[in-house]
Amino acid sequence: MEAKLIERLEAAVARLESLSAGGISARGLPDGVDEVSSDPSILAFDDLMAQYAARVSAAAEKIGGQVLDVTKLVLEAFSVQKKLLIEIKQTQKPDMAGLVEFLKPLNEVILKVNAMTEGRRSDFFNHLKSAGDSLSALAWIAYTGKDCGMSMPIAHVEESWQMAEFYNNKVLVEYRNKDQIHVEWAKALKELYLPGLRDYVKSHYPLGPVWSASGKKASSALSKAPPPGAPAPPPPPPASLFSSEPSQPSSSNPKQGMSAVFQEISSGNVSVGLKKVTADMKTKNRTDRTGVVSASGKETHSSSPSFSKAGPPKLELQMGRKWAVENQIGRKNLVIDDCDAKQSVYIYGCKDSVLQIQGKVNNITIDKCTKMGVAFKDVVAACEVVNCNGVEVQCQGSAPTISVDNTSGCQLYLSKDSLGTSITTAKSSEINVLVPTGPDGDWVS
Repeated sequence: MEAKLIERLEAAVARLESLSAGGISARGLPDGVDEVSSDPSILAFDDLMAQYAARVSAAAEKIGGQVLDVTKLVLEAFSVQKKLLIEIKQTQKPDMAGLVEFLKPLNEVILKVNAMTEGRRSDFFNHLKSAGDSLSALAWIAYTGKDCGMSMPIAHVEESWQMAEFYNNKVLVEYRNKDQIHVEWAKALKELYLPGLRDYVKSHYPLGPVWSASGKKASSALSKAPPPGAPAPPPPPPASLFSSEPSQPSSSNPKQGMSAVFQEISSGNVSVGLKKVTADMKTKNRTDRTGVVSASGKETHSSSPSFSKAGPPKLELQMGRKWAVENQIGRKNLVIDDCDAKQSVYIYGCKDSVLQIQGKVNNITIDKCTKMGVAFKDVVAACEVVNCNGVEVQCQGSAPTISVDNTSGCQLYLSKDSLGTSITTAKSSEINVLVPTGPDGDWVS
């Protein structure tokens, strides 16, 4: 009995010795990783996740659906960052191209989250945008010095959260008196970054990550070389949070034609040639509620400038609460005149068109439009421009807030009554604000 036990112990010792000789620790980790995993900065990252991430996860579990899905991706991104921090301690500092490749696993998770916010808005759009925008804070790990074009790590985390906070606050306002679980989720998400991530970076990486002077090359830090005969890895995603390629900005100059349209609108000559929303166009009075285009209409689609491949054009009031303006192309004379302060306006997928909203509405959203002009009188909550390119918006009355997100090229025309409007931008470029001046009301930026 004792002899067999001794034999088993000797066999176990021999196995451990062979693993150690092959560069594997007793815990099954590559040699050096086990030691790095017990580094104070890595242990502190585990404490960060245990203290703050658990609250976000618990709230998301109760909400479920897309909120749970996006929360899982946020936690996955933090998990990837921990792995990268471990690798950095064993890796030589790479050049910029090598750094982009090194950080590719983190960027892939961030792209998954951003993909959830694309297309038409879901009921949890503000949750998704808050989570997606917050992940840019994890890019502090790419800081390589004062000449790298980034803010220092602590400031970067704080600035990144400011982008996400716009949508996070919307969640708080929307669910404050409706569902406290959503409020808890929003508060927990903020605490994950402020003070969570910020204090972690402040304590351990205030000047950025510290690379190993004698470690391995970055090209081999994240993945092993494929075996002979294995297929080549797929190309990197087209858009990267860490890519240094400049975006393709649109012209920042106001379009002559659109400016002329707004000038005519301001002059009061707006009743000529407008497409009115008659009673039979409203959803409650329509007999064809299915939205199917008639056969005669299909015959002219190839020559009609107003039909979008995304679907038939719409300009209708849905359920008495929401005006839907969708897929309008080449229409310069769209108008909504029978509206009230309880209704919202959602403009989606329009191109080279102009819409006038002649009355006070609760909220206006312009989503995924190109070369679109929108003129409105008064809005109760906010006018939002999201995922657009080359749009122009004129406020003829008052608006508490105008927000521009993920948009390239936006001209905002403010009236004298709207000069106090709060304007918020995120991930956007080519934003111009024009105000009337002089007796003729000429626009100046």
